[in-house]
This record gives sequence, structure tokens and C-alpha cells, in this order.
Amino acid sequence: MSSAPPPIPVTVVGLGADGWAGLTAAARFSLSSAEVLIGGPRQLDLLPADECPGQRVAWPSPLRPAVPKLMAEHAGRRIAVLASGDPMFYGIGRALAEELGPDALLVHPHPSSVSYACARLGWPVEDTEVVTVVGRPVDRLAAALYDGRRVLVLSAGAASPGEIAALLRERGFGPSRMRVLEQLGSEREDAYEGTADGWDHAPGDPLNVVAVDCRRDPARGGPRLGATPGLPDAAYEHDGQLTKRHVRAATLCALAPAPGELLWDIGGGSGSIGIEWMRTHPSCRAVAVERVPERAARITRNAAALGVPGLRVVVGAAPQALTGLPAPDAVFIGGGLTAPGLLDAVWAALAPGGRLVVNTVTLESEAVLADRYRRHGGDLVKLAVAHAVPVGGFTGWRQAMAVTQWSVTKPVTEPEPKPATATPTDADTKEKDQT
Repeated sequence: MSSAPPPIPVTVVGLGADGWAGLTAAARFSLSSAEVLIGGPRQLDLLPADECPGQRVAWPSPLRPAVPKLMAEHAGRRIAVLASGDPMFYGIGRALAEELGPDALLVHPHPSSVSYACARLGWPVEDTEVVTVVGRPVDRLAAALYDGRRVLVLSAGAASPGEIAALLRERGFGPSRMRVLEQLGSEREDAYEGTADGWDHAPGDPLNVVAVDCRRDPARGGPRLGATPGLPDAAYEHDGQLTKRHVRAATLCALAPAPGELLWDIGGGSGSIGIEWMRTHPSCRAVAVERVPERAARITRNAAALGVPGLRVVVGAAPQALTGLPAPDAVFIGGGLTAPGLLDAVWAALAPGGRLVVNTVTLESEAVLADRYRRHGGDLVKLAVAHAVPVGGFTGWRQAMAVTQWSVTKPVTEPEPKPATATPTDADTKEKDQT
């Protein structure tokens, strides 16, 4: 057995706007005894030099790539890392835990800005939506906007309140009440408020949190958006290549998104499947693959407008464009099904337990799905939707094109594959199913 001493844990200390005065005795001891103090310039300036004599190292930008380098550079020394508020809540604690492992850390948390803000506002923390725009697009806020909802936005700086007000107006939430809380917990704590429609405050302190009481103006901002899949078709910019609302809801049901999972949306069209997959949970991820550059750009715009700007768009034709993508938990194919090798490439990319859902409206592609259903099982269904429309002075039904959908879960143990039947001639490898 090795007699080497255990490695010295990296101490992570949450620091509030009140600085040294707001720290516990244990946190102060960790900072006073540290040989290396790592943090942002503002955080380092809050530590008294006589109490904290260790070497001070400011985080470079970008921060995340610097974590392993700095940890290796100062290995074997007593390191204390400074964080804003609670280090494990949108803080540096996550990056350190992922890089070093949780057992290598000793964390001293501090009340987060969310805890302070809810205390000032009288909002229950568990009922308050939290969105961060620190290092992220402000468009992320759009996914959290529902009439009557309370949202706390972690600002990126002094300009954030103005940017948030502009987004609220653009999305039809101009009547929303906004309160900006600055320097929470310090002697310089301050607050000011207004509505997004009438927001005329000059940029204030960069250390702020924005509280939003969401109020929707039904006359502006487009159709009302719900929290479940099946958003109105009018919510999307499209050129006709859009999985329609009712079929889209059924498709998301078959895909069964879960937190943290990744979707490949192949033949993205307007991006509706990938977008609504990501809207089911903030940790859901998606990659939309679209061969037409104009449609790819449209997907990016739709994703930003509907609050999921993190949707990744790959311009190219599948299966070639799938090379190098992270392994998916689920795959949706909405177009290009007859492209040679596409289904085989997707099936190989899926891990056991992964889900595949394919929609089509053509007889040629339907024949392909029937053969795959025979070989792999799953569910093969026909989705038919009719809409009531005027017929002279009366009302009748107008039938939309029926959609054939195959959904299947890849088994843990692959059965012996049944031989494939003859597949249709690839008359149009650029087929885009209008589902």
C-alpha cells in the first residue's frame, strides 16, 4: 500500500457582495491559510491583504479552458477558489467538480443572489423560475415567459436590464413589472423598478438581478405559447416545411424527451421538433441537420425566438453530415428518408435504449418504414388530421396529408435481423417530407 499523503483538497469559498464581513469563521480560515487565491478581480479585491497573504491569481478569459491548467500549475499547494454566492449554483463549483471530482473539493457555500432576491421580494424560492444570461444569450428568457409567472434573471452586467426589457416588449410581455436589485447583501444594496413597456432607466450597477412579474399583452407578440409540445404553427417562421402542430405533438410524445438527453433532428425544416424537444426541459439538447442553408438560418431564428438559442444547427445532407456529432439519445427523421445509408447510420449511432421516430407522407418512404418495422418492430401508425373549413355557407372537413410514423426503441440485445426486402428506387434522395 502507498504511504503517500492524500491530496490537498481545493477549497471553494462562496463570497457575497458584503465580502469578508459576510464570511463564516471556517471560510475565513480557508482563505487566510491558502497559498494560492484564485478568483475574479472584483472578488479578489474584497479580501483584506493582511488577512489573506496568499498569491492572488485572476481568472483569465475564457474561464472554463483555464481550469485544468491552473489546477495543474498550482498542484500540491493549498488552493482557495472564490465564487459569487453559492459556488454550486451557476458557479465555478460545477467546473471544478467536473474537472477534479467532487471528493477533491471542500465547498463553503454562501447565500446565492436568488436567495437574497426572494427574501427581499417575498417570493418563495421553489416557485420562482431562474434564468441566467451570464455568458448566454438573453433569448433564453423567452422559454420562461408565461402570464403570471415570476422569473429571476441573473444578469450579465449593467446592460442586462435594458436588454431584458426589450425582449419582453418584443415577445408581447411589455406590461410585465421589472425590479432590478443591485449589490444584494452589501451596504450599497439598491433597487429600482418599472414596466418593460416604459423602461427608461440608465444602466446601473453591473452586479444585479432582475425580477420579472410576467404579464402578457394578448394584442401583441403572436399566439399564446403553452408549456407542452404542439405549439401553434403560427409561432414558427417557415416556408411550408413544418411538422404541423398535431403531428408534432404526437411526434414529441413518441420521442419521449427526458432531462439531459440529446436529439438529432434530421431534415430540420423549420426546426420545430428540435425546438420543442429543448423546451421540455432546460437541460435537453438538440442538433438540427438541414441541407438547405436558408432553412438552416430559419431554424436558428426560430430557436432564438422560442427561447432555445442553444439549438445547434448543422448545414449538410445526412448521413454525411452526421459524422462527428455527439451520440444521440433519440433521433427524429422528418425528411430525406430515402437517402442511401441514412437509416443504417442512425441505427448504428443509437445506443441501446435509444429512440428513433420517422415521419413520412410518400408511398416510397412508407415502403421503407414497413420493411424496417418488419425487421425491428416498434410502432407503425397512420396519423390523419382534418380541419373544419367553410364550404359555401356551411362547414366541412378538409383532410391534411396523412402521416405514416414509425417509432422504435433500440433493444439492449439486438435480435438476429430479418432479411431486408427490396427497397424502392432512390428517385429523390433530396426528398423532404411535408409532415
